[in-house]
Amino acid sequence: MRTKEQVLEIVRRLEAEYPLADCTLDFEKDYELLFSVRLAAQCTDARVNMITPALFARFPTLESFAEAEVEEVERYVHSCGFYRAKARDIVASAKMLVESYGGKVPDSMDELLKLPGVGRKTANLILGDVYNIPGSTVVDTHCIRISNLLGLVDNMKDPVKIEFELRKQLPPEKSSDFCHRIVLHGREICVARRPECDRCCLNDLCQFAEQKT
Repeated sequence: MRTKEQVLEIVRRLEAEYPLADCTLDFEKDYELLFSVRLAAQCTDARVNMITPALFARFPTLESFAEAEVEEVERYVHSCGFYRAKARDIVASAKMLVESYGGKVPDSMDELLKLPGVGRKTANLILGDVYNIPGSTVVDTHCIRISNLLGLVDNMKDPVKIEFELRKQLPPEKSSDFCHRIVLHGREICVARRPECDRCCLNDLCQFAEQKT
């Protein structure tokens, strides 16, 4: 495990390396992010961003999504994979948001988890990126892998356990951006097949790099 000082230094270096920690999914409205995250399951953000302009143009309001035929939404999201389940969840979520939440994406974990297709990862992303709630910690595949490599967690694979362990270590106000930066780091440097440790700004703070030497 890393010390508190090491954790803070990891956060600082990632901030310096990736000053822009924005979500890589394109959206303008809170529900658009919710739907985009659902589409991104087992799919790249780049692919989702190619699909959503036409989808959001066809259904420009939450109400239009709520009234949509699932089969028509399927045609727009077909290339995302698992399109039937995704289209079904999007329409069902839209109906629930209109009928139960006044057309507003809820701002609490408990309420977000009631929406079809929404798990803790999606809920944390909404809480962090839409509502800027401190402590929001998005644990995706990059975060699972790199948190273990760095030594922030010890051989953990359960995303919920990792989420709560990171909540203990990360400054709450930096948690959301940290997770975005970990994704960028995982795509550019700490790639799954072959981490480029010699190019990594965290080399001397990383448990995996220490074990290689």
